[in-house]
Amino acid sequence: MPDVTKTATAVEDAVATPSVDASAPAAKQEKARSLWGDAWADLRRNPYFIISSALIALLLLIAAWPTLFTSASPTAGDLVHHFLGKPELGKVGSPEWLGYDGQGRSVYARLIHGTRASIIVGIAVTAIVTVVGGIMGMVAGYFGGWVDTILSRITDIFFGIPFLLGAMVVLQSFVERTVWVVVFALAFLGWTQITRVMRGAVITVKQADYVHAAKALGAGTVRILFKHILPNAMAPVIVVATIALGGYISAEATLSFLGLGLAAPTVSWGVDISAGVTQIRVAPHILLWPSIMLSLTVLAFIMLGEAVRNALDPKLR
Repeated sequence: MPDVTKTATAVEDAVATPSVDASAPAAKQEKARSLWGDAWADLRRNPYFIISSALIALLLLIAAWPTLFTSASPTAGDLVHHFLGKPELGKVGSPEWLGYDGQGRSVYARLIHGTRASIIVGIAVTAIVTVVGGIMGMVAGYFGGWVDTILSRITDIFFGIPFLLGAMVVLQSFVERTVWVVVFALAFLGWTQITRVMRGAVITVKQADYVHAAKALGAGTVRILFKHILPNAMAPVIVVATIALGGYISAEATLSFLGLGLAAPTVSWGVDISAGVTQIRVAPHILLWPSIMLSLTVLAFIMLGEAVRNALDPKLR
């Protein structure tokens, strides 16, 4: 008759110590990635993101240190020797590489130094409208009620003003139109779109369970807004702001072209495009090069915004 006690003990040992195959590889649990982690992984594989980022990095380098790319002065002219001088494309990087304008100034030097004004306007306006519009939209979407009604009506009033026309009116009230005056004029009317996007995102996010849990645990309003709601509502705002940045650069060039934005002695692509129109038949290069530079800059930011939008929207993956 079998030993029942020994059999029971063997069964208990087998249950308590399961057999492990030493040759089997250890199971690795992959850490779950957040929305931003997935977006970054997607962006690194997107050629549009790589190309646009490289171009924007180059533009930022030019804007920060223009003397690395040319030693020529953008304001010094020589009418005797360089009046409407033709481009000499073989002399890459030299003052005469892209020709001279009607005042004998190097087009290449003005192209390089004009990058700073456009980049400053684009980044500064985007930063201001994102902060102002983001706060207004977050407050309106979170509190709702009469707060939402008042802020939404204010937004509608500003949204109904044509952007460029309103900027022209604002700029006409200033005697001297510097870079920061143009930034103020564009930011004064450009925050409405960000406000609407942020408001819609906050209305969606505040219904989430983790927001209700934070309220139940006694978290304050400021903590809920900036710790729980803002990080989860920023994705659409970042997309809109990135695409809009190129539009602000284009708007600055348009205002300068019309004579209502930046003016001499400030070096700007819009100023040079305006000056090149009058001599387009005899010296088209004066108009051509700043127009190409402006188009590439706006295209780079639009491509970056589209890449970010595709990465942050799960439906487009």
